[in-house]
Amino acid sequence: MMTYTHSGLADDVARAIAEDVGDGDLTAMLIPESTDINARVICRDAATIAGQPWFDETFRQIDSGVTVDWAVAEGAAVAENTLLCQIHGSARSVLTAERTALNFLQTLSATATATARCVAQLAGTSTRLLDTRKTIPGLRMAQKYAVAIGGGSNHRIGLHDAVLIKENHIMAAGSISAAVKAARDTGYGNLLEVEVETLPQLEEAIGAGAQRALLDNFSNDELLAAVEMAKGTIELEASGGFELDDLAAVAATGVDFISVGAITKHIHAVDLSMRFQP
Repeated sequence: MMTYTHSGLADDVARAIAEDVGDGDLTAMLIPESTDINARVICRDAATIAGQPWFDETFRQIDSGVTVDWAVAEGAAVAENTLLCQIHGSARSVLTAERTALNFLQTLSATATATARCVAQLAGTSTRLLDTRKTIPGLRMAQKYAVAIGGGSNHRIGLHDAVLIKENHIMAAGSISAAVKAARDTGYGNLLEVEVETLPQLEEAIGAGAQRALLDNFSNDELLAAVEMAKGTIELEASGGFELDDLAAVAATGVDFISVGAITKHIHAVDLSMRFQP
């Protein structure tokens, strides 16, 4: 699973607090400063929980005296109406941190939940689920962390850590072979992947020496033909707006990877509820 530095996590939280709190929480100031409370966070949906480090860091930055006691582990699959954690501390602080903390938890749990549902469809195969760069701006590392929590694998982080030659790159370079040669001439040693839309393009990518081919919008019959053509000489990644019910059949073709942008961009926030206790 990919790691996420505390400094990056702390920066995520600091930005979120700054946009929400600004110069101060005008409503929380109505509560007496000496008031302490106990609160509970309930998950109203069946979900895979992710984002506890961001949740905890939010309270730490607002008030390190607030305590959060988790009833479930990070990555746990929970049923509807499950108690996630209990919180104790200054009422003002908890009120100020509440929305920011819940926003991180509901969003990252949504990504982990969507990922886990997709991964379940690949059970019994060797095909791995990959994420994409279709992430919430500023939260890519956090969402990729959540993908890993949900059982998926991370594709490249950004433009800086892998070469992925796509349709427009091929058009600008003149051909797949020319684009791959240009990449190889740089001496770059990380992943070199080429997007292909036809079997002849796949054949060209294999001949040019690409390490992986992204098979864009191939039918299942075409995927089977691609696996036969590649015969292990190149990794194959299927892509193309797959629905959840498509994944098992796609994996059955024998491709190495399936990339799904929906697990980070089509997510539905998990329903969470924080309530103060008497």
